[in-house]
Amino acid sequence: MERKDFYMLFWIVLAFGILFFVPSNSDWFRTSILSAFDLLHDYAQKHVLTCLVPALFIAGAIAVFVKKDAVLKYLGHKSKKIVSYSIASVSGAILAVCSCTILPLFAGIRKRGAGLGPAITFLFAGPAINIAAIFLTMSVLGYEIGLARVISAVSLSILVGLTMAFIFREKAEQGGLFMQESKDTQMSKKVIFAFFGLMIAVLVVNGLQINQLLKYILMFSFAILVVLLVVFKFHKESAKEWLGETWGFSKMLLPLLFIGVFIAGFIMPLLPETLIQNLVGQNTIFGNLIASVFGAFMYFSTLTEIPILQALFSKGMASGPALALLLAGPSLSLPNMLVIRKVLGNKKTAVYVSLVIIYSTIAGLLFGMM
Repeated sequence: MERKDFYMLFWIVLAFGILFFVPSNSDWFRTSILSAFDLLHDYAQKHVLTCLVPALFIAGAIAVFVKKDAVLKYLGHKSKKIVSYSIASVSGAILAVCSCTILPLFAGIRKRGAGLGPAITFLFAGPAINIAAIFLTMSVLGYEIGLARVISAVSLSILVGLTMAFIFREKAEQGGLFMQESKDTQMSKKVIFAFFGLMIAVLVVNGLQINQLLKYILMFSFAILVVLLVVFKFHKESAKEWLGETWGFSKMLLPLLFIGVFIAGFIMPLLPETLIQNLVGQNTIFGNLIASVFGAFMYFSTLTEIPILQALFSKGMASGPALALLLAGPSLSLPNMLVIRKVLGNKKTAVYVSLVIIYSTIAGLLFGMM
C-alpha cells in the first residue's frame, strides 16, 4: 500500500469515527451546527461578493501587473525600514477589510517580493485601522479608545513586523517566492492605474456608511468599468494571466476560509459568555490575555467587533481588555490562521499569532493603567 493510500485510509477512518460518535441528538451540538451555518450564511451574504472576490481579483492583478522592482523598492528586504514599514502600516487604512479579506492582498504583495516584516505589518494593520472602523469606534465607544486603537494598531503592526523579520531573517531572494516578470504588455500606465483604482474603489465603497442601494449601484458600476477596461484595453494574454493568478489565489484561500468560518461558528455557542465577561471585568494581565486570545480565535466581520464590545462594556468589561480585543480580533481569526499557515508555514504562523496575542495583551494592559 502506497503512502497516499494510507492517507486516504486515515481520512476515511476519521470521517467514519466522527459520523459514528457525533452526538447528533444533543441540544448543544444542534445549536453549534446551526450557528456554524448561520455564520457561513452571513459571511457569504456580506463579504464574499463585496469584499473577498474584489480582493482576490486585486491580488491576481498585483501578481501580474505590479513590477517586482517597485514592490522591492518600497517593501523589499533592501528598502529603508522607515519607508517600508510606514507604507505597510497605513496602506490598508482606506480598505474596509476583515482579517480574511486582507489575505489575498497579503499573499499578492508577498509573492511579488515584499519582505516578511513589511508584509506582516500590512497583514496586521489592514483590518485593524480601516477608516470606517476607526470612526465607528470613536462614535460608539468614545474618542479615547478610538484614538488608542489607531495609535496601538499602527505601532503594534510595525513592532510585530520587525520582530518577525528579526526572528526569521530572509535572504534578499528566495526560490519560489518571486515569479518571473510578465512580458511587456505595452499598456499605458493610465490604464493600469485606472484598473487598480476601480477595483480598490469597490472595496472602499463597500466600507462606506451610505444607502445600501446607492452602495450596490456604485460597486456594480465600478465592476462594469473594470470589465470594459479588460475587454477593450487589455491584451488577451494579459487578461488570461490575470484571471489565472486570481484563480490560483482562490483555490488556495477559499476552501480554508470557509472551513475556518464554519469552525468558528461552531465554537461560538460553546463559549461561556458570562464567564468571559467576568474574566475581563478588570484590567489585569490575565484579563487582557483572555480578551486577546478570544479576539484572536473568533471571527469578527468588518465593524461587528464594535457592537460586540458595546454589549460587553455594558456588562462591566474593562477598557484595557476592550482595547486588547480590538487589536487582536480584527487582525486575526481562525480562518485567517489557516490561510496564513498555507502562505507562511507552521512555524512562522505560530510565532505571528503568538506575537499578536502578546503585544495586544501588553497594549491593553498599558491603556487600562492610564
